[in-house]
Amino acid sequence: MQFDAALAAQDTLQEAASELGADWDEATELEATFSSNAGTTARDAYEQLLALAARHPDAHRFQAFCIYITWQQVTEETIARHFHTGMTLAEAYLASPEGKDPKHLAHVAELLDSFRGGLGLDEEDDIVVEFRKDTPKGGD
Repeated sequence: MQFDAALAAQDTLQEAASELGADWDEATELEATFSSNAGTTARDAYEQLLALAARHPDAHRFQAFCIYITWQQVTEETIARHFHTGMTLAEAYLASPEGKDPKHLAHVAELLDSFRGGLGLDEEDDIVVEFRKDTPKGGD
């Protein structure tokens, strides 16, 4: 990756302050728990941050923050569920780029490739391409 997702998350959370209104304090407390712990405690804080993001679907910077911390979660606990979550969040974020910071769009696009790669979807795509090349064209 061309950027550090953990540093991007810290910066982006600060940018998201105005988007969260009354939920800002909760977000910063959860982020502090997520960043300073591991295991179940960090996972619970991460899940609560995602739930908070679901309550603020138009908080674009906070959505980007959640994608960045999902990458951190992948590196902490490398399981398919986190890759799927990251892919879903990134695809939703990129589906409507209007009004979003180009820097975050580029970072999220890069992370989407990483989430897809972690699930082996890029490899699968190559297999499909090879299959199509080997499949006879035309009639009988």
